Amino acid sequence: MDSSADPMIRLEGVTKRYPDGTVAVDELNLEVPAGEVVVLVGPSGCGKTTTMKMVNRLVEPTEGHIHVGGDDATDIDPVELRRHIGYVIQQVGLFPHRTILENTMTVPRLLGWDKTRARARARELLQLVGLDPDIHADRYPQQLSGGQRQRVGVARALAADPPVLLMDEPFGAVDPIVRDHLQAEFLRLQREVQKTVLFVTHDIDEAVRVGDRIAVFAQGGRLEQYDTSTTVLGNPASPFVADFVGADRGLKRLAVTPIDLAGLEHPPVVRLRAPCAEAARVMRQADSRWAVVLDDEDNLHGWVDVASCEGAGAHDRGVVEHARRMEAWVPVNAPLKLAFAEMLQHNAGWIAVLDGDRYLGVLTPRTLHAALRRSVEAETEGIPPDQVELDTVG
Repeated sequence: MDSSADPMIRLEGVTKRYPDGTVAVDELNLEVPAGEVVVLVGPSGCGKTTTMKMVNRLVEPTEGHIHVGGDDATDIDPVELRRHIGYVIQQVGLFPHRTILENTMTVPRLLGWDKTRARARARELLQLVGLDPDIHADRYPQQLSGGQRQRVGVARALAADPPVLLMDEPFGAVDPIVRDHLQAEFLRLQREVQKTVLFVTHDIDEAVRVGDRIAVFAQGGRLEQYDTSTTVLGNPASPFVADFVGADRGLKRLAVTPIDLAGLEHPPVVRLRAPCAEAARVMRQADSRWAVVLDDEDNLHGWVDVASCEGAGAHDRGVVEHARRMEAWVPVNAPLKLAFAEMLQHNAGWIAVLDGDRYLGVLTPRTLHAALRRSVEAETEGIPPDQVELDTVG
């Protein structure tokens, strides 16, 4: 296998038909761009796992061609092929009689790496997936939690630095809290290693969270839609896809819609060192009951209301004595889902958007809804979100 070739997966007219006539995958054409995570999703028995297993030839296709890293997979010895493709499954499959370090070294050793190099790589990968090698390297799988074992499975799959990673329901066997943490850790890891990933799940929420693109399969191994998660949620290609992603697909889309900076609102701002009389005047001029409080470097300090600044003796004091802590805020790179969650958690009518500590503006339910609508319209019309004009009522 030419590991220097562009690491991508391409399936051309791939069909898997069993001797009894059952069609598991039906004339599938699919490309996985280099460095992206493509999620195969659909109901049980739709062919998504079969598709994945055909990529590393655990299942042989009946028809069609599969290219991995620029090479035709059928021209490569299956064992050699699998040693250059990382593979993570739901039950991990660690060797119980080997330590965590030995498990992680498995593929590099099979590829002929010397022991010193393999050990160094294994320790590096354990650190990368959030397991301290000084603590975990000499333990055995049964001494780890389910989430920790799953992290070891990912480390083992990455140990030989494969260009392609296959992940079959990798987080399906752990509880929801651990699953959430593992998904977040996977996204962090992917930002660092930039592998080409084919990821199988039955959970559309997981698909939306981790995938750059989503392939929705129907029964009989038919590909119903293949597009970005925002398009699949905003413009389902068929009634089947619309039903599969759910009637709450608008809420799901919040998870993949970024904050629209152009749509932020800008309430009055007062400085931390300003006198209350000045702050009250600013709020009255803006016909606002409150103002954002910033320090001299535009960092968010909190907020203050006009009643506090106009109370008995308040005019002779500074804003710093009346400013309240801002509990509801999100970083600028957060999705709208997090912003909405913060609004609900703090029962807030608005939340601050920050770039580090620097204040950029506030997001309200109205602007959040507008950002979501703008994202959907942009996908539909094929234009940038800032060029979308929204119709308003009244």
